[in-house]
Amino acid sequence: MMKKLLAIVLSLALCLSCSAALADEKVPYIGIIQQMEHVALDQAREGFIQALKDKGYEDGVNIKLNYQNGQGDKSNLATIADQFVGDNADLVLAIATDAAKTMAGKTETIPVLGTAITDYVIALLAESNEKPGYNISGTSDMNPVESQIALIHELFPDAKTVGVLYTSSEDNSVLQAQMAKAAIEKLNLAYTEVTVTNTNDVQQATQQIVTQCDAIYIPTDNVFASAMPIVYGVVADSKTPVITGEAGMAMAGGLATLGLQYYDLGYQTGLMAVEVLNGADVSTMPIQFANSGYAYTFNKTMADEIGFEIPEKYLEYAQEMEAAK
Repeated sequence: MMKKLLAIVLSLALCLSCSAALADEKVPYIGIIQQMEHVALDQAREGFIQALKDKGYEDGVNIKLNYQNGQGDKSNLATIADQFVGDNADLVLAIATDAAKTMAGKTETIPVLGTAITDYVIALLAESNEKPGYNISGTSDMNPVESQIALIHELFPDAKTVGVLYTSSEDNSVLQAQMAKAAIEKLNLAYTEVTVTNTNDVQQATQQIVTQCDAIYIPTDNVFASAMPIVYGVVADSKTPVITGEAGMAMAGGLATLGLQYYDLGYQTGLMAVEVLNGADVSTMPIQFANSGYAYTFNKTMADEIGFEIPEKYLEYAQEMEAAK
């Protein structure tokens, strides 16, 4: 009996020892710093995590994920970045430009992959797309801006002035606004713009621009992406069509877009993360662009609201808003 009891005790001790060893085993620590919460950025994060899982890396099993959201506040982003540096993260995913710039200012050694960033060179995050040179690489969400402006001209051939709304402090929004201006003027249309600095400016800016134009273009802009219900409230009354830089914005208060899929972009970034975890040098990994192509999205709720009939060839891309606010 004593021998049997001793065997059980030794067996339990061995199990506890194995469990402790497993708990102490170091697994890759991946921090996720997201600039703010809105559909496109959330989808990019979800795609990133799914790509890791599909390649055998699962949170709580053989990697540790720490997701933190800055809620659009730069001091929050700085605190999160300090935490990841203090934790000596093995890799950080930075979602959107300010998140990546904050990480870049905190570490030159921890590998950082960005996503939902339009131009890494203009944002001073890379020396070139081909060879970033720093501890940062990732995926670009550069959209087909010229094609999006052409969509406005196609859908609203009588429009004479196109207004552009964007955030003046977002480098990538400024770049897209410049590209939009060139495309608008190339079509011999008049250009006007109103900029904002934060979400508090969005309603007034939108009310101002609807008096100055026949149609509105809003690029992939984080402030406007989080404030599209405000835009919707204004343009639904003025009956002004809004073409956006991405699908989530279109479905939150715009009319239509031809844009990339952020889930796919995040997934693509996750595949890059697997390379880094397997030893790839992030500073030599070229910036990647969306490889899943572009897709149309039409907001049928908004079309009905402003009295616009979606052309038959685009009806397959029409969806109802989940909640018209």
